[in-house]
This record gives sequence, structure tokens and C-alpha cells, in this order.
Amino acid sequence: MDVIVQGLHVFQKGGIVMYVLLACSFFVVYIGAERALFYGHMDSGESFASRFYTYIKMKKYDDARELAAGQKGGLALILADAMKGNEQAAVPAFMEVQSGILIAKLRSRLYYLSVIVTMAPLLGLLGTISGMIRSFSIFNVESGQAVAITGGVGEALVATAFGLCVAVLALAVHAYFTQRLDRMITDMEMCFSALEWMQSGMSGR
Repeated sequence: MDVIVQGLHVFQKGGIVMYVLLACSFFVVYIGAERALFYGHMDSGESFASRFYTYIKMKKYDDARELAAGQKGGLALILADAMKGNEQAAVPAFMEVQSGILIAKLRSRLYYLSVIVTMAPLLGLLGTISGMIRSFSIFNVESGQAVAITGGVGEALVATAFGLCVAVLALAVHAYFTQRLDRMITDMEMCFSALEWMQSGMSGR
């Protein structure tokens, strides 16, 4: 209990900036949870892309069509709709448009994480500077205040430390979803190239 009380005391000494950083940390957690649910729903999986590519290359077109129709996720839905199309010339344009829409949805809110990565340390530094200004202002009050000054500076540095922690959290979440998005884009390119290869082979007959 004493630890909690001391933690709250130090938190309050960081100034109003600490509340802004706390709100940023909650926002990062919210974005991470929301993106995790969305990516889990829209990600067809690396194994699906590999199997679909293999089926197409082995000219098992019916198996590829059934695989896409029975799999969840954005990529599977695009491929299933593309393989239903009767006009082969319109399929590449369809895949390009639909993949662009899907990628835009996947990138949504990731920009806020990059903003917090940059903003959180600056907010922490602002809180530290304002706290140090308050600490050194007691020089004019009376002598013998060295302990109070150093203690105030130490408490002011909490804002910088908290800001760095929030930035590290946001950076970790942003890096995870960016890497996952890159992998999903690679899966799309692999499957789309296989589908275009299939269409070029069928049109060449």
C-alpha cells in the first residue's frame, strides 16, 4: 500500500504532462488490442498463401478455388472473388483495387502509434524542464535547500522516464503490426502473381 501511495505521489510530482502521457499509454494499448482483433480477422495466414500458390503452380485450379472459398480473411476473399470473374482482363484491376482498400484498412491507426513514438519523449522532456524550473525557483526563498532542489529534480526526471516508456511501448506495437502487414502484403503479391500466371496460361491456349 505504501508503494502505491509513493508511486502516486511521484506521479503527481511529474506535473500535468504525466496525465497526458498516461492517456497516450492507454491509447497505445487500445490501438494494439483493436488492431490485434482486426488483423486476426483479416489475416488469411501464411500457410494459406503458400498452399494457394502451390495449387496454382501445380495447375490444381479447382483445389485453389475451394481453398480460397473456404478460408477466412481479406486475401482469401479477394482471391475467391477474382476466380469467380468471367472476364480475365478485369481480374488484375479488381485485385489491385481490392488489395489497395485492404491495405489501407490494415494501415489505419498505425500512424497514431508513430506520432506517439515521437511525441511521448518530447512530452516527458517538457515535464522534466517545467519541474526543474519549479525546483530551482526555491533558490531565492532561503538557504540550505539543496536537498529539496535535488529531490525536486529527481521527481522531475520521472516525466522523461515515463515518456520514454510510453514511446518504447508504442514503438514495439508499431513494429509488430508493421512487420505483420509487410508479411501480408508479401502473401498478396505471391498469390496475385500466381493467379495472373494462371490466367496468362489459360489465355494462351
